[in-house]
Amino acid sequence: QVQLIESGGGLVQAGGSLRLSCAASGRTFNIYSTGWFRQAPGKEREFVAAISWNGFGKRYEDSVKSLFTITSDNAKNTMHLQMNSLEPEDTTVYYCKDRGASCTSSRRGEYSYWGQGTQVTGSS
Repeated sequence: QVQLIESGGGLVQAGGSLRLSCAASGRTFNIYSTGWFRQAPGKEREFVAAISWNGFGKRYEDSVKSLFTITSDNAKNTMHLQMNSLEPEDTTVYYCKDRGASCTSSRRGEYSYWGQGTQVTGSS
């Protein structure tokens, strides 16, 4: 059973930056891709970014493409999401998701494993 633990959330001012991390354990497959999704209260969970196991494949939601950067550290089984120029609409719960396929996907239903989420909150 794959376990994913997100970290790095917290308070951030408008225009600020945060770096989220997702640590994975329990994988029994060598080929995988990992993604970040976020969910605001009362809304569906939406895609943010994804990366393939070797870091060569990356996919971003259009609104974050020039502001967020997804990277992976295979030696540590950890994936990161660097978020810059954060705005109020970016402040919500971010979830890490994992699947045993090399190609990235923006569809939450194609991911088999997910973490508990990390909260990003805007501060005044």
